[in-house]
Amino acid sequence: MDQSSDPSPAAPSLRNLHILEVVATEARPITATEINAVLGLPKPTIHRLVSNLELEGYLSRHLDGRAYLPGPKLREMMLGVMRAGQHQLPRREVLMRLHEKVGETCNLSIPDGDAMIYVDRVETQWPLRIALKVGSRVPLHATSAGKAALAQMHEPELLRYLAKARLVAHTSQSITDPEALRAEIAAIRERGYSTDSEEFVSGMIAIAVPVRDRSGRFCATVSFHAPMQRLTLEAGRRYVPDLQKAAEELADLI
Repeated sequence: MDQSSDPSPAAPSLRNLHILEVVATEARPITATEINAVLGLPKPTIHRLVSNLELEGYLSRHLDGRAYLPGPKLREMMLGVMRAGQHQLPRREVLMRLHEKVGETCNLSIPDGDAMIYVDRVETQWPLRIALKVGSRVPLHATSAGKAALAQMHEPELLRYLAKARLVAHTSQSITDPEALRAEIAAIRERGYSTDSEEFVSGMIAIAVPVRDRSGRFCATVSFHAPMQRLTLEAGRRYVPDLQKAAEELADLI
């Protein structure tokens, strides 16, 4: 996709779109050099365009200070696309079937830098519920969705995250020690699903599994959360096969 010699007036705008396309389709933070390996632009051009996109809010810097992720404006665009006609989308039907099995709020989340962002959900009908609307960003270290995402990182990337992340205590159960979180991630990798036992919201439990796209790359998580008064964590584990089935169905839809 070599645009370096394109003389048309639209070339700068197309180059920006091509950069955003590369960043949005990657399942990890990506550097300007890696972006340019796809686009083949002059080195000064790629750095200027990437810097401008960061300044305008379409790209954000990763924790390592070198790589880029979708910024707030690009995330909002992506959310808008995913929300469009959501009641007709097959992925909504997958969440509905999962909700019918579990009886609790079921969520689809995607990685967003140092957080996860809810892109779709089916709410429980129970009066007692935890309200986290679509578009909410939640921390990686204190949620089942976030820890499921951390478990998909290669070890060097996880170590960089642990070295730089602020492991804020949202409740008394939040994991704030890097070594303890690393041990938790190892356990998640072993069992294939992650849990949240009052780590983000007191009185709430959650379980999540990873969703992979058709090429096998991690791209999202599917999860449910519930008040402990209604569903204990141990009781919730019986729905892990249902989560895994939903993840398989979602793999062809994301």
